[in-house]
Amino acid sequence: MTEPTWLTETRAAYDTVAVDYARLLPDVVEGPLDRGMLAAFAELVGPGRPVLEVGCGTGRITAHLRDLGLDVSGVDLSPGMIEVARRTCPGLRFEIGSMTALALPDAGLAGLVAWYSIIHLPPELLPAVFAEFHRVLAPGGQLLLAVKAGDQRIRLEQAYGHTVSYDMHWLPPDRLADQLAEAGLVVRAQLVREAEGVDKGPQAFLLAERPEGTVAR
Repeated sequence: MTEPTWLTETRAAYDTVAVDYARLLPDVVEGPLDRGMLAAFAELVGPGRPVLEVGCGTGRITAHLRDLGLDVSGVDLSPGMIEVARRTCPGLRFEIGSMTALALPDAGLAGLVAWYSIIHLPPELLPAVFAEFHRVLAPGGQLLLAVKAGDQRIRLEQAYGHTVSYDMHWLPPDRLADQLAEAGLVVRAQLVREAEGVDKGPQAFLLAERPEGTVAR
């Protein structure tokens, strides 16, 4: 079966930039609102419970979640990113994989984080991906999304000092909330903040939960 072009391009781009991505992005999470959403997620999940970051990149958010007391691991499409993550965060578990088909049992996670990772998916795939998130979350499990808030597709040809070619989607938070609800996930909080630092526009965070008593769809 032929691999989708978006997937091939995204993997190749992040393999290309992996080392410089780690060098140029700070280890700490920028912004009190960003950190606040991660802290709220960690408190709702509870210490020591299994959490997965999908699209973990070089592991900087994964490491932050560990420091917040979570039993966290990461998965990413890019072998280059996973190589950097394993080297810079040797105490954490990282695997190569895609959020479109997670190699996980049903209802095994207490939490899942997609921190600026769904923005590389074609928007028409999001309902199926949110159904996959619902499948792997246990009842009462928490989901945290971070996205660029808007409604446009941007073709990136330069990133982190390299020539690349892949898409980034700015996504409407209200539409995401509707799609999460359709997947059986209840949105508990939604935050949109204005651009800070190097941001090119508003950023959005959605915190959702798989309700108790629900079954996989």
